[in-house]
Amino acid sequence: MILEQDLGLVWLTGELSNLAMPSSGHWYFSLKDMSAQVRCAMFKGNNRRVPFRPQDGMQVLVQARVSLYEPRGDYQLIIESMQPAGDGMLALRFEELKRRLGAEGLFDEGRKRPLPLEPRAVGLVTSATGAALHDMLTVLERRAPDLPVFIYPTQVQGSAATAQIVSAIMLANRRAEVDVLIVGRGGGSLEDLWCFNEEAVARAIAGSAIPVVSAVGHEVDVTISDFAADLRAPTPSAAAELVAPDRRTRAQRLVHLRQRLTQAMSRHQVAARHGFVLLQKRLDHQDPKRRLEQQSQRLDELDRRLQQHLRDRLHQGERRLAGLAMRLQARSPEKLLAIGKRRHQLAEERLHALIAKRQDLAHHRLAMLGARLDGISPLATLGRGYAIVRTPSGEVIRRASQVNAGQTLITTLAEGALRVRVDEVDNR
Repeated sequence: MILEQDLGLVWLTGELSNLAMPSSGHWYFSLKDMSAQVRCAMFKGNNRRVPFRPQDGMQVLVQARVSLYEPRGDYQLIIESMQPAGDGMLALRFEELKRRLGAEGLFDEGRKRPLPLEPRAVGLVTSATGAALHDMLTVLERRAPDLPVFIYPTQVQGSAATAQIVSAIMLANRRAEVDVLIVGRGGGSLEDLWCFNEEAVARAIAGSAIPVVSAVGHEVDVTISDFAADLRAPTPSAAAELVAPDRRTRAQRLVHLRQRLTQAMSRHQVAARHGFVLLQKRLDHQDPKRRLEQQSQRLDELDRRLQQHLRDRLHQGERRLAGLAMRLQARSPEKLLAIGKRRHQLAEERLHALIAKRQDLAHHRLAMLGARLDGISPLATLGRGYAIVRTPSGEVIRRASQVNAGQTLITTLAEGALRVRVDEVDNR
């Protein structure tokens, strides 16, 4: 149970032996190598997807999970997928590289460029001795015999092919003598086509400044180069069809352009003739000499109006200048200073008059207050023969009951004061 839960899916290669295919549709076999073997089962839901007929002794690559067959107490492998070992390993490498480059955005549609409609030259990156080159040249000669073709010969199979294909693409970009490149070869096995699944070739195609058409193998063959290129062609011949404009189509297009040009020229001639007729009619209706006289008269009128306008502007300027001079004179420093002095003098005179008036009012009020004060002053009463009697402590004596016999009192007169002693008190 621990192996089933923790090990997950595994990839294995080995030799098939003891293969059994009962009527149930399931397959049972052993997978072995030089040192060990393991029982395997592949149920019909999975073996239906196997594209070949397995046989004993065949080397295969399988994806499997570990399981326990409880009736026998044996561990076995439940096979999920199977493919021949040689091509299977290449297929794994293909899928891994496709996933990684795709994640980088190398295959994004936004990076794809359209092919030129009328290329000035076509470049072929392929084998100089292969059938693919002959097929492409035949198609190009048929469709566009006047189209220049540059061949960048390279190996398209084997260990040296990858580096040569990359060098050929870079050479074409440095020379910049073609508008589109076809990179490809004829059909073959997955191993034969493998150089077009190499990362270096894919990056060279994606990094090319020249649009690239990938034409590798037959229609069923798919390579990494197909995803990296700007366009995939099912065969090299189809690639040549795509990049070369058809001679008949070009001829038809030229005929169409000639017709349009002829029609445009005809319309232009008709319009020019109509304009000429209108000008001739206008010329017939008006004598050139009379028109010249009218223009001369109008010129004189315009000259007169210009002179009058200049004189009006001059008079306006003079009036404005005089007004500014008057305003400037009115605001001269000497005049402003004289006005300021006059204002200061008037203010000073008003201030003195105001001070004198305030003094007279103050004197009059003081006199009135003095008279009122004299009327209520005790000194005036004392002047009429009255006196103010106080105790030594200053208390005013108003009743006889306030005084005792023998007590000393102070009597204030209009002039001076008397200290007296009371001999007798009469309270009547």
